[in-house]
Amino acid sequence: MATTIKDQLSRLVQLQSIDFEIYKLTDEKNEFPKIIGKLSQSFEEKKKSVQNVDDKIKENLKNRKDKELELATKEESIKKQTSQLGALKTNKEYQAMLKEISSAKADCSVFEDVILKFMDESDSFKKDLESEKIKLQEEEKKFNQEKNKVANRVSEIDGLIKSLEVKRSEILPDIEKKILTTYERILKNKDGLAIVTVKNNT
Repeated sequence: MATTIKDQLSRLVQLQSIDFEIYKLTDEKNEFPKIIGKLSQSFEEKKKSVQNVDDKIKENLKNRKDKELELATKEESIKKQTSQLGALKTNKEYQAMLKEISSAKADCSVFEDVILKFMDESDSFKKDLESEKIKLQEEEKKFNQEKNKVANRVSEIDGLIKSLEVKRSEILPDIEKKILTTYERILKNKDGLAIVTVKNNT
């Protein structure tokens, strides 16, 4: 064990150098979950963009099918009314039926226009979906690359800390217990900096 104050101080300076490096590496490692969290959040938002477009496609298809059903129902009604024309006995009834058929055909025309609009929207949504999927693939690739970089750095940091802790354990026996206890208490409260250099009496 180092016996003189100078020896003790020399060991403490060595220990401080090691501890400060351990604290820096530990702080860096502790930041990685936040980094991964942000990357994950960004990736999830991109996934939502794809899902949103997919939801629009499904909603579009549902609305189109509803209109197609309305159109088919209306066309069936026109066929039925047209077949009944010959059975009408008065001109008034005949004209009234023609008016109903004409109105129904106008409705059909509107339905057809709406259906075409849905089809155009569907084509546009599908293009958007393909574009968003490509973006998502790129984001997933970047996300995995960043995760691998972080994992590799964490592994590297763990190795460095382990090596530093071995050096630390070699120094500890040479420091008096009372001095070491005081040092470690200050080290903990000062975030890894228990000893600093004196320059110009400061």
